[in-house]
Amino acid sequence: MTTNIYFKNDDAEIEYSDLENDDREKAILVGLQLPNSKDFSHSLEELESLCEACNILPVFTITQSLDAPHQALYIGTGKVDEVKTAARNLDADLIIFDDSLSPSQARNLNSEIGLPIMDRTSIILEIFASRAQTREAKLQVELAKLQYLLPRLTGMGTAMSRQGGGSGSRSNKGAGEKKLELDKRYISHRISECKKELKVVKQNRQTQRKSRVASAIPQVALVGYTNAGKSTVMNQMLSVFGNDEILDNEHKKVLQQDMLFATLETTIRKITPENKPDFYLSDTVGFIDKLPHNLIDAFRSTLEEALNADLLIQVVDVSDPYYRQHMEVTASTLKELGAGDIPMIVAYNKADRVPAFASDLPSITANHIHMAASKGIGIPELMNMILDSLFGQSIIAEYLIPYSEGSLLSQLLDLGNALEQEYRADGTYVKLEYMSADSDMRTLNQAEAYKL
Repeated sequence: MTTNIYFKNDDAEIEYSDLENDDREKAILVGLQLPNSKDFSHSLEELESLCEACNILPVFTITQSLDAPHQALYIGTGKVDEVKTAARNLDADLIIFDDSLSPSQARNLNSEIGLPIMDRTSIILEIFASRAQTREAKLQVELAKLQYLLPRLTGMGTAMSRQGGGSGSRSNKGAGEKKLELDKRYISHRISECKKELKVVKQNRQTQRKSRVASAIPQVALVGYTNAGKSTVMNQMLSVFGNDEILDNEHKKVLQQDMLFATLETTIRKITPENKPDFYLSDTVGFIDKLPHNLIDAFRSTLEEALNADLLIQVVDVSDPYYRQHMEVTASTLKELGAGDIPMIVAYNKADRVPAFASDLPSITANHIHMAASKGIGIPELMNMILDSLFGQSIIAEYLIPYSEGSLLSQLLDLGNALEQEYRADGTYVKLEYMSADSDMRTLNQAEAYKL
């Protein structure tokens, strides 16, 4: 049942729909539109989704346009009063800003409004902390949270309880300069410990990576905006082309949910297409606009799977009206990581939800494919594109090799997959499929005389 509550401020009458029996924390969202702001409304919509992923209920949004952020309060003093009025009338628990606040701005806003203050960075950190599963991911999130917290210890009120929970910080438990100094010392010490532990984890990951590289098996990485469907593509690939161990073990698949940042760890699986070369496929953490730089740094070792890949598959939710902007964010993030020049296939996922594409799926143009991974549409075609990119195009040829050329026949069979083989009176007939980029040209040249 919905109860409508109204209140007035100096500018307008505001309607608020209150969900009864909803025990989630209620938040007022605040956005500042600057002259160079791109996709301002989309950014606010995304902030709402981030709040929902963090189990926070957005109850009202307040915006302002300025030429530059207010140095002390981020928004103007009059708008701060409006936020206070809205928070009081809507019984809000916290205020969330759609950008990163400086430590002094957060302290000043907390003092003026009297409620916990969070920003986009702290919301993303909160989500990451709740989703991290492996030891490495937990350490990376803890490090990012501590680095974010250290300059913000004073004046953040009860918001510190959110930000400090997973890090071991005790900064929200007391007052006084001595206690604050102890907390700062503790956090600085814990930051050093996290860095040391992550260094060991990184060394182990590098050892595993060297082992994969030494195996000469190519590496393919799924990248893209959060919630584009990377994990769905991974699981579909495993279902169709995984080995028996994976097919018989559901735990080998990755978490697949319609939510932001469902996947935080990089998952690597070997893909074994029938009668085709194997390759490693990795599912990486999704990108998002205004991704905090300390998170990029903290997750750099995880994202190095993309940096070291032979091929990237950028998965795009083409049903999202802002998918082009998401592609721009992905491109800039990959460039920042140093992976901007790696060959890429673009998989426009969820195309079944777009009427213009739905009737002609899968659709392939050059290195782009429109598909619907959740329905398995386009998975075989995407696989062919991956194999063509990694190994060259598949070529089928027929040969009749004389029995006197047994050595040549053996080399030819080692080159590819024998689709048909028959012993005839004048020699061995073989119908061979091989990958052009992985071929031994000397053997092919010798066999050319016996090609049918």
